[in-house]
Amino acid sequence: MPPESLRATLALEDGIVFRGKAFGRIGETSGEVVFNTSLCGYQEVLTDPSYRGQLVTMTYPHIGNYGVNRDDVESSRPQVAGFIVREISTSASSWRASGELNRYLDEAGVVGLSEIDTRMLTRRLRTYGAKRGVISSIDHDAESLIAKARAIPSMVGADLAREVTCAAIHPSDVEAPTGGTSFRVVAYDLGLKRNILRMLAGIGCDVTVVPATTKARDALALDPDGIFLSNGPGDPEACGYAVEAAAELIRSGRPIFGICLGHQILGLACGGRTFKLKYGHRGGNHPVKNLATGHVEITAQNHGFAVEPSLFDRPEFVLTHVNLNDGTVEGFRHRDLPVFSVQYHPEASPGPHDSHYLFREFTARMAERRGARLSVGAGRA
Repeated sequence: MPPESLRATLALEDGIVFRGKAFGRIGETSGEVVFNTSLCGYQEVLTDPSYRGQLVTMTYPHIGNYGVNRDDVESSRPQVAGFIVREISTSASSWRASGELNRYLDEAGVVGLSEIDTRMLTRRLRTYGAKRGVISSIDHDAESLIAKARAIPSMVGADLAREVTCAAIHPSDVEAPTGGTSFRVVAYDLGLKRNILRMLAGIGCDVTVVPATTKARDALALDPDGIFLSNGPGDPEACGYAVEAAAELIRSGRPIFGICLGHQILGLACGGRTFKLKYGHRGGNHPVKNLATGHVEITAQNHGFAVEPSLFDRPEFVLTHVNLNDGTVEGFRHRDLPVFSVQYHPEASPGPHDSHYLFREFTARMAERRGARLSVGAGRA
């Protein structure tokens, strides 16, 4: 048992308690307890806005060995509500490291818990579903912590995109490669990861980022070639403002590409429904089948909600990708309009990179629309 000053306790709403060692910030935090199966990329996980309001458990047992650096961040700061690991490395061993994980989390105010049986915790979450929980390094009374866990608001109905979105419309600070840009893209920041901006810039897009609550008319006033709907946290059905905007954007005829929360928002805008998964999909090793090609992509995922397959009872929508672990919807497109989305993360940082082709598909849709507009203009002339 660690000394009193380093003790930390995790209590779940179902009454299960784990006692271990504190790291990061000494204090107390709460949220939905979930697990991530990635073997590396913990800094990307920590800074992913999609983890807002969650206590993230890493299933890989040794975390922190390569430290942290200035480049592998997906937002300006760690976004997780808390961090749970089996063993935390106390030193950083990498030429890229600019610091070590424990200090990084302390400076960011993130409460951590180590030296618990993360395999047991993960098995419990898989069996009984994600749970509300509290990590505390100042209160170790089991009954007190369990009561606090049960008082935490449910993730169902939580509008967290408002908490992580940008404050105002602004140009992306990631520049496209030398040679100029080809397409103007408006990216809705529902919890936008930085590597998405890198990917869009890499394929020649000049990106303007807009807040999650931006009206469709304001996005269209920027005269974009295409619209991108980003990843983000929380319940998609709580983001009525984004659903309303997406429905109007679809009617505009512009190409639209959505991922993760953006995919769910599109599903709702198309008249579908979403539901909460038992324990979600989080990690860098999820197999997804592309129904058009028959190929299986290994994908990075981070979501707790999914689109109901009843959307495909309507002939104008086509199921394009399916999760091979549980059969859930991983992608769809409109049969006639240039609208498509996927549930997983094709920008995957640090990987895998199987799904980068989706960004090229987005530019192809924008090129087709531009060509069609030019043809119409020439015909009128």
